[in-house]
Amino acid sequence: MSNMTRVAVRTAVDHPLWLELKRSVADLRPLQAKDGSIEPSGHASARALVAEITSSITGLAPLFPHDEAYLDAVVADFRRWSAEDFGRPDFLDSLVAFRPEQDRRDGLEHLVVFPMTTQNGNPTRNVEAVLLRVVWPQWLADLEAGRYDNAMFVPIAFVDFTDGYDTDSAVLFPETVAVREVPTYTWGGIFCDREAARFRRVATAASQTLGLELPQDAVDLVESQQLAQDAFVLWDLIHDRSHMRGPMPFDPFMIKQRMPFWMYALEELRCDLTAFREAVTLAAEGVSTARRVQFAVIFDRLFRFPVTGGRVRNYDGLGGQLLFAYLHRAGVVEWADNRLTVDWDRITDAVLGLYDEVDRLYRAGVDRSKVGHWLAGYALVAAYVPPHPGSVWAKGPGALPMDGPPKALVDAVLPDEFPLSMFYEALNRRLRDVIASTKGITADSPVQGLAENPTERAAAAS
Repeated sequence: MSNMTRVAVRTAVDHPLWLELKRSVADLRPLQAKDGSIEPSGHASARALVAEITSSITGLAPLFPHDEAYLDAVVADFRRWSAEDFGRPDFLDSLVAFRPEQDRRDGLEHLVVFPMTTQNGNPTRNVEAVLLRVVWPQWLADLEAGRYDNAMFVPIAFVDFTDGYDTDSAVLFPETVAVREVPTYTWGGIFCDREAARFRRVATAASQTLGLELPQDAVDLVESQQLAQDAFVLWDLIHDRSHMRGPMPFDPFMIKQRMPFWMYALEELRCDLTAFREAVTLAAEGVSTARRVQFAVIFDRLFRFPVTGGRVRNYDGLGGQLLFAYLHRAGVVEWADNRLTVDWDRITDAVLGLYDEVDRLYRAGVDRSKVGHWLAGYALVAAYVPPHPGSVWAKGPGALPMDGPPKALVDAVLPDEFPLSMFYEALNRRLRDVIASTKGITADSPVQGLAENPTERAAAAS
């Protein structure tokens, strides 16, 4: 299978009306409250800005004939919001009209304008405008059609964006849009270009800092935006559908369930390990991108996830800590003399070993109570990642409030139930600035290349 071939498409990014739309959205932002509404003192300014926004959208609409119904609806939603004095915005009609999953053509561009939060970005429902491009190479379309059916999955790449995406957000999800009622969701977008660029920058810095010697395939992956992007679209395709496969949970995304955060950690890790397992199978069948998916999963989970974000219920970070601890216990990764070494010949089997442990947890969970499953999940994590010394959960069921509602058990979880090890505390100090620098990163952002050998990389990092 070959890498994706870029299709020449007309783009709105240099159009004067796109620049005008961005300016109007930026000027509207300070007028909005957290829920997206606007106080009466700002109504006159907001009406003028909304008129500019709708005029820009209408002028740009001919560039997006495939989005005609959506763009008409979003203009109507803006005008209704203005006419109704800028209360909490309701863009349900336009959200329902936007259906990018129905036409996943590689290179197809969309203009998206909504009042919305941006996950891992801006928590306020500001109006945002995004120009994006669908990433749907033929080899990925063939895999989705033949064995990884996922009709809701829409991999996308940034063309341009307003301030809400000048953040760590790498997704476009319909559930972030301000609406009067929750519709049936039919799509989810993941910015594979940002994921790939962020991965490359952090993996490069981690390799240099740790003096880690990489196989040539891994070097090629880290040094190529295209190879990394291909790896992420395949990883995301399989990860996303894995939430809806397997014996548990019955609610695939655990939406609105309040449970200990390590259960979320195990679910996200399960989906990543499933993608890893499938990538092993695909690589054996000759899919070159699949080998790079394995490196991407390992590097992102080991190097970026544990030291990204705060330590309050950081479930993705915990999944990375668990993978590292499991591999370290197995002797596949070693930290000595300020250098990290990896037994590349054994790492695949070791990662699959952790997949088997998590899979057994899920299979047995069907027969457990909710609290019993939480306890079993805790036992699995704690077997490899030492809990906080002050943890009540670490003392076992006898110390927990077992005679009341499950809420009391969740309340007993410490914000940082599984603290970072000394290894990760040190790595966090070395990578903190690098990770911060990935805010707003795109495919065009520079990534310093790897030095020729680990000694040079370690010297460069010191």
